[in-house]
Amino acid sequence: MRLLDLLRFSLLALRRQRFRSLMLLTAVGLGVGAVVVLTALGEGARGYVLGEFAYLGKDTVVMIPGRKETTGGMPPMTGIAAHDITLEEMEVLQRSVPGVTDLAPMILGNGPVSFKSRARDSVVIGTTAAFFPIRKLEIAQGSALPDLALGEGKQVAVIGQKLKQALFDSDNAIGQWIRLRDYRFRVIGVLAGSGDSFGMDLSEAVFIPVASAQAVFNVHGMFRVSLKVKENYEVEAVKSAIVKQMQALHNGELDVTVVSPDAMLSTFDSILRVMTLGVAGIGAISLVVSGILVMNVTLMSVKQRTAEIGLLKAIGAPSSQVRTLFLTEAALIAAAGALVGILVGHLVVFIGTQIYPDVPFATPGWALWASLGLAIGTALLFAWLPAQQAADMEPVDALGKK
Repeated sequence: MRLLDLLRFSLLALRRQRFRSLMLLTAVGLGVGAVVVLTALGEGARGYVLGEFAYLGKDTVVMIPGRKETTGGMPPMTGIAAHDITLEEMEVLQRSVPGVTDLAPMILGNGPVSFKSRARDSVVIGTTAAFFPIRKLEIAQGSALPDLALGEGKQVAVIGQKLKQALFDSDNAIGQWIRLRDYRFRVIGVLAGSGDSFGMDLSEAVFIPVASAQAVFNVHGMFRVSLKVKENYEVEAVKSAIVKQMQALHNGELDVTVVSPDAMLSTFDSILRVMTLGVAGIGAISLVVSGILVMNVTLMSVKQRTAEIGLLKAIGAPSSQVRTLFLTEAALIAAAGALVGILVGHLVVFIGTQIYPDVPFATPGWALWASLGLAIGTALLFAWLPAQQAADMEPVDALGKK
């Protein structure tokens, strides 16, 4: 039988069993669609997290209180350690570590910010002027924080776009005085854009000098510190020098973690790739279930088409051709279902990108080909037994059954 005749015969058989064909197509489509959507979610999460670290260039390191002993593990995120990281220690680092050019300590807090009768709870970030170029944050109006000595406080603030809108509407905020807890700060700048950072919307934040934040929140230690490495200096060498200096300042105790963007990106990338493979595996399970459904439906089809099988064998069709007919039907329905699943999955992913434009949802190419191959492969695998039963029928026995 020619290939074209084989396809025509298989399509004719599928059209005669419209309900079963539609059921199989839906089952395979759901399985493939699940793989497409779940892998897009995994890749979206991976792209979003890696994008959050992209602001840190390869010449930036981050120091965090606390120590992670396990090599290759995630750094501590809470900022808790036996010793605080202090501004005095940061001044020592600036003087003693040649490779450090800019330094942006950070104190993180929360408090009510008000202007006249308007008030809003906001994230408060105490930092230095170096924080803005390190984080690649732009100023829409006014200026960034002034370049002060680390221990020098000043009653100035930069606010985010959303906070500016909430407190001032369309009025000019530059030069106005806002209240933060029991302190007053003069607005000198408005941040451009949203500046999202790991779920923290910086457009609703207030930025004040780090020494002023110490007074507002009555804290001494830093939440974390970003340090810029000078050109022509090896990042790993500077990291080692920072660690040694901090160990000396903390009486020989190593209780800080210094990480580079490459190390963080590598760790997150590995974790999120495994997560993507895991969710793809969950979607693939549904394809195996659809394969079992293909087997059951093919078994029913064989039992109901015994007369047709007997007639084919009576006119000289070999067993291999009968088997091929049923396998072709299974492959066609699986391929059609897979294509439908891919289209529907892409539609769902597109809708997701419209709802969450900041998350780069995208189905990787390997997932598309793997889901298509798995759909057809499972269909052929599970259809083999019923197809072989059909091929093994004797013409006399098959024609004699009703």
